[in-house]
Amino acid sequence: MTPKLQPSQGRLLISEPALRDFYFSKSVVLLVEHSPDEGTFGLIINKPVHLKLNEVVKDFPKIDFPLYLGGPVHPERLFYLHTLGDKIPGSLHVFGDLYWGGEIKKLMELIELKLVGPSDVKFFIGYSGWEPGQLNREMGEKSWIVTQATLDCVLADSPETMWGSILKKMGNDYAIWANYPSDPILN
Repeated sequence: MTPKLQPSQGRLLISEPALRDFYFSKSVVLLVEHSPDEGTFGLIINKPVHLKLNEVVKDFPKIDFPLYLGGPVHPERLFYLHTLGDKIPGSLHVFGDLYWGGEIKKLMELIELKLVGPSDVKFFIGYSGWEPGQLNREMGEKSWIVTQATLDCVLADSPETMWGSILKKMGNDYAIWANYPSDPILN
């Protein structure tokens, strides 16, 4: 068995099959920030919502970008991940070519000029957050496993299959979970 990874910025939290929470059941969470002293900020990357971005954010360009539920904290706020780096002033590096946040007006301008598409940015309403020590407690309760993130995974356009696909790639110890039913009683 491979050694277990610990939470850190740029890694993924994969919910264990028994986690029955509305937000986190079969979820994949990108850890955007992680500090043992300050807590953890993450975004659920595989839970699309059925709203258009300009229905949620007034004055946003009329685009057909998917919108995701990032988590239960501040669902009235917009967050975004992107591959634009310095093209968006104020953005923060997560890992590799992935960044989050930055000046929204600049992003809107690039979208209006058609210089940015859905493969460059992913939008979220709300975020997932843990107080210092909380995520470690949840890991001890077997709610989460940690794995490496890749840019392809984070920006994937197949959220419905992401959880199972990642588990299959993790190998025999986890691949069996990939077909775990949403409600084991129905099994």
